[in-house]
Amino acid sequence: MPEHIKAPSIIEAAGNKPKRIEEYFGRVNTGHENASVAVMTSPQGWVEPGQRPAFEELTIVLEGSLDVEFEGGQMRVSAGEAVRARPGEWVRYSTPETGGARYVAICLPAFSPDTVHRDDA
Repeated sequence: MPEHIKAPSIIEAAGNKPKRIEEYFGRVNTGHENASVAVMTSPQGWVEPGQRPAFEELTIVLEGSLDVEFEGGQMRVSAGEAVRARPGEWVRYSTPETGGARYVAICLPAFSPDTVHRDDA
């Protein structure tokens, strides 16, 4: 029988401002270790620490835009677009534009604080 996920788990986010993370599938909400799927809502001006995760992160922007810094540059990912960060790549996400952003993040394997490898504060 298919498993009905009635609600996500709300997870505390890293960064300079509060960001809402709603994990539908992953280590916290369903015990999945092979993948995580979360909806993120970040306010204007949110910036998280840089990271070099051991997982692949697939991000689809639903509303607003997400700035993605990487070694050698930066890109803006707008609503209807997506970005793929491969394991071991340094990235830093932010939402500087008015209205912030709403996006889906899929991590393979599942997101873990032990494997995100954030920059020191």
